[in-house]
Amino acid sequence: MRSLTIISHTEHYQQPDGQIVGLGSTVTEINHLLAIFDTITHVAMLHDGSAPPSALPYSSEKISFIALTALGGTTWRSKIRLIFQAPKIIGIVRRALRGSDYFQFRAPTGIGVFVIPYFILCRSKKGWFKYAGNWKQEHGPLAYRFEKWLLAHQSRAVTINGFWEDQPDQCLSFENPCLTELEIVAGQDWIQSRTLKYPIDICFVGRLEAAKGLDLLLEALAELDADQLHKINQIHIVGDGTRMDWYQKQAFDLNLPVVFHGYLSRDAVHGVYKKCAILVLPSASEGFPKVVAEALNFGCIPIVSNVSSMSHYIKNGVNGYLMDGLDVASLTVSLQVVLNLKSADYEKLKSTTLESIQRFSYSYYNQRLEQTIL
Repeated sequence: MRSLTIISHTEHYQQPDGQIVGLGSTVTEINHLLAIFDTITHVAMLHDGSAPPSALPYSSEKISFIALTALGGTTWRSKIRLIFQAPKIIGIVRRALRGSDYFQFRAPTGIGVFVIPYFILCRSKKGWFKYAGNWKQEHGPLAYRFEKWLLAHQSRAVTINGFWEDQPDQCLSFENPCLTELEIVAGQDWIQSRTLKYPIDICFVGRLEAAKGLDLLLEALAELDADQLHKINQIHIVGDGTRMDWYQKQAFDLNLPVVFHGYLSRDAVHGVYKKCAILVLPSASEGFPKVVAEALNFGCIPIVSNVSSMSHYIKNGVNGYLMDGLDVASLTVSLQVVLNLKSADYEKLKSTTLESIQRFSYSYYNQRLEQTIL
């Protein structure tokens, strides 16, 4: 028997029938960890309100959920509340770890400023840290920089995005898993049938906020001339956020053919990738977002900002496009390039090798864990 306790800030919700559901991408990843663990306990945050369509239940009774009070935020009040909750959270984590063989702590997150030191002091428990953020972010939130410093100066394994010459020995380069073997096979079949035909659909998938680059996308689209805009059928925006109404007004005022989908289920998001020729994600800071690998799997070519490990996987003009800078002008140029692609150009771009996509499979991720950590 091999058991795992995961501690994270992943959003969970309770359905009217009592069922617990959580952020779909994380829940799916944890479901697949049952291939190498017999039981899993997930200590994470339980939020009030209705769950978004992207939330999913766990696939097995072998996965149990322990609720933390939903914490976090950018205000001083929220930060002080987080600190005052530290003893209670540490107590919940300590009890959850009893009888567990391994832990995984998913960083960066606010509770990491005191949970990571707890694990550093608690040396008897085996486990690892998953740092899903930008390992090279220089001016991130103070708490994130502190967590990164802690992880770089302790001895347990830390899985990070990208390959860096100066990464500490315990920091292991891992791809972010997001695809099943069946999805990869289906993606390869879909890619073979795809052709480029204008007008094309493009998409943005992520939180609706400036940091993710939606402001840049709308402004860059407004910079295109009439001939270029005629090559775009629709722009699909998948996700939600507090500024949804503002973005909808911007799109209306700019007279852009934008469809706001809100949150979608995993299968529905894959349907968007199949429909769209281009994914645009001009974010200010990323680790390596799962949406990029998922889009590539279905022949949806990414335009991304050149931050963190993006350039380690996206080669400009080979399997996608890297923006020269994080501004409207750079994104406008990238959009103009893709809107002038010929069919032969698209054929080369979409032909992502099966081997490179398989590195983002859950089975490959589990194999790497067994080889290097467990």
